[in-house]
Amino acid sequence: MIRLAALVLCLLAPPLAAQQVTEASGVILRGLDKVTGLVYNIELQRGQTASFARIDITLSSCRYPAGNPAGDAYAALEIKTADGGDVLFSGWMIASAPALSAMDHARYDVWVMRCTTS
Repeated sequence: MIRLAALVLCLLAPPLAAQQVTEASGVILRGLDKVTGLVYNIELQRGQTASFARIDITLSSCRYPAGNPAGDAYAALEIKTADGGDVLFSGWMIASAPALSAMDHARYDVWVMRCTTS
């Protein structure tokens, strides 16, 4: 009986709509040097590469909820060592959950703060 009621509720419930997102022109990242304790803000445009200490960061895409540029941002990044080009991170970083998909490095941390719209 309970299973039948749960099945009926599932069939009658409206489907969840996917959240609409907007592509931004750039991103603001925060970088931390764990040895010196210095914190840096890094601003990148789509397709641009920036150097932070001994790593290079390339932005592929930054997206945010449509109509809410200050909302939860997520960015597609590739982070490599500056000298050898070894890939340290490649994927999406999410501003509201930086530990969910984080770069694993002994000295440096990088996380997404927000997308830039202009």
